[in-house]
Amino acid sequence: MFKRVLIANRGEIAVRIIRALREMGIESVAVYSTADRDSLFVKLADIAVCIGGPQPADSYLNIQNIVSAAVLSGADAIHPGFGFLSENAEFARVCAECGVIFIGPEAKTIELMGNKSNARSTMKKHGVPVVPGSNQAIKNIDAALEIADQIGYPVMLKAAAGGGGKGIRAIKDREDLIKKFPDAQRETKLSFDDDDMYIEKIIQSPKHVEVQVMGDSAGNILAFPERDCSLQRGHQKMVEESPCSLINSSEREYLMSVSAKAAKAINYLNTGTFEFLMDDQHHFYFMEMNTRLQVEHPITEMVTGIDLVKMQIRVASGEKISLKQSDIKIHGTAIECRINSEDPFHNFLPQAGKIKSVHFPLGCPGARVDSAIENGSTIPPFYDSMIAKLIAHGSNRKEALAIMDRMLDEMSLVGVKSNLDFQQRLLHSPAVLKGNTTTDYIEKEFLPYWQAQLAEEKVG
Repeated sequence: MFKRVLIANRGEIAVRIIRALREMGIESVAVYSTADRDSLFVKLADIAVCIGGPQPADSYLNIQNIVSAAVLSGADAIHPGFGFLSENAEFARVCAECGVIFIGPEAKTIELMGNKSNARSTMKKHGVPVVPGSNQAIKNIDAALEIADQIGYPVMLKAAAGGGGKGIRAIKDREDLIKKFPDAQRETKLSFDDDDMYIEKIIQSPKHVEVQVMGDSAGNILAFPERDCSLQRGHQKMVEESPCSLINSSEREYLMSVSAKAAKAINYLNTGTFEFLMDDQHHFYFMEMNTRLQVEHPITEMVTGIDLVKMQIRVASGEKISLKQSDIKIHGTAIECRINSEDPFHNFLPQAGKIKSVHFPLGCPGARVDSAIENGSTIPPFYDSMIAKLIAHGSNRKEALAIMDRMLDEMSLVGVKSNLDFQQRLLHSPAVLKGNTTTDYIEKEFLPYWQAQLAEEKVG
């Protein structure tokens, strides 16, 4: 087992990993930018190393500085968390070259599945149903038009090396593609230093479901119950739950089985997530694989009782997975709400500033908070706006929703604006209560309703 692990990340995920390491008796090394000098994750770590200025390129994306910090601090391994360098094959490769274990898949696997076009081809070859689309990277508008004309509009234009909503454009027709392609490709190049694109057919009003897997060096693979991540705004997840209330047991077994087989086919090591779209006929289509821990991993932990971060660390240290697939059971329902420092009243504009006070709604069974903020914390303007995750776990969906409603109502945050009120109103909407929302629900239905509601309250 490792003696010391460096966390190549910040914020709540760094805190989450540090806490897991402490419980395992492993020392933690935090790396931080000058903007995060006084952050909670820096205070909690056994060792903390400043790796650069506030801009991500100077710190959390600086491979040389991070690996140097690992070597100089005597870290055996690096946990990348999510975001930043977590799906960067070069980072994993440099770690290996410097004798530091990367807690995640091998560089070649990250490379294979990180390119969405190659991932689609690979999954198709191994019998996983995929959304109709391009089978290789698209480098120019002519190639894009040829594919889109062939599969039919509307289509989704995406960054081949992308994620997090960057480079994504919904395309309604040929003229729309000609208009949007250059801007999407520029955004892709800026975000990922790679301008390859791919195109897939738009599945109208789908559900977004995903299956997390875990693989060890002996070839053992576990698949976990699905998560429903359909509540999104701007291709960014806002609320997630597990299991999906509209999926039956046979469909669940199919999703878990096909994901486990796909992971085994590519010799997958450590954790990753297969993302699928489900249409109104409950047909599933592979969309992409995230070769890292997901933001929403806590809901899987709550319904299975398995600590995924500790399992990641054990697997990376060479231990075999001790559980069998039959050991993975679902216990109730878990829901996660992402709390962001943003202003929903002004197009969800990210907010920076100092938190004067924060109260987290803990103290009852089924209530969990993953966060890195405390009274006096500063929210820098340089990073993602997510500052906390509220996780509710109940014996059934109704109970989980009730716990989450109480948590959203009780949490208070003074000093920066947040989406707390928006999230609570969202959870009260009839479609969410029924569980039949799709990926376009927030933007097409709930946002207009919410804005009209606000206008009425203002008049009143």
